[in-house]
Amino acid sequence: MPPSQDMTTALDPGLLDALQHQVAVFARRAEQTRLGGTGQLRNSMDRAAYLLLNRLDQEGPMGVKALAAGMGIDSSTVTRQVAPLVDTGLVKRTSHPEDGRAVVLQLSPRGLARLEEVRASRRQLMVEVTEGWTPDEREAFCTLLTRFNTALSARQSAHAGQLPAEPGTAAGSEPAPAS
Repeated sequence: MPPSQDMTTALDPGLLDALQHQVAVFARRAEQTRLGGTGQLRNSMDRAAYLLLNRLDQEGPMGVKALAAGMGIDSSTVTRQVAPLVDTGLVKRTSHPEDGRAVVLQLSPRGLARLEEVRASRRQLMVEVTEGWTPDEREAFCTLLTRFNTALSARQSAHAGQLPAEPGTAAGSEPAPAS
């Protein structure tokens, strides 16, 4: 349901305009750099691959349907995105431990090593971008960005008539890193 005119005008329209503009600029910059990291690993892994590998690392082997549901995307999209990861040896298809007829996707040792390289490069990018920020400012930004992404995910899921992606993550995003 769109916000009522009363609700929107009760908030500062100038601040809302500034917020939506900054979100648009962030989206453009994120796409331009793909927030891929630094050095040789900059832009070396696309967003879909990173998010799929990260999810498999965080949650372990799972089927396509479970992976799709956890990421808030459809199974056909996951199947299409996983194919090159299997072809390059970053993900393995294995038999389900309880039902040998079912197939699960699992991060391969090569996939884990590659994911760790990309994570390290992306961490370095975050260090550089937030240079001069205090630890509290980094934490506050991460908390608010997570909250924002969760709200977007819930809104998208509500409009699509489906359950939201896992709590604390936006559809297609990765879980917040463990402290």
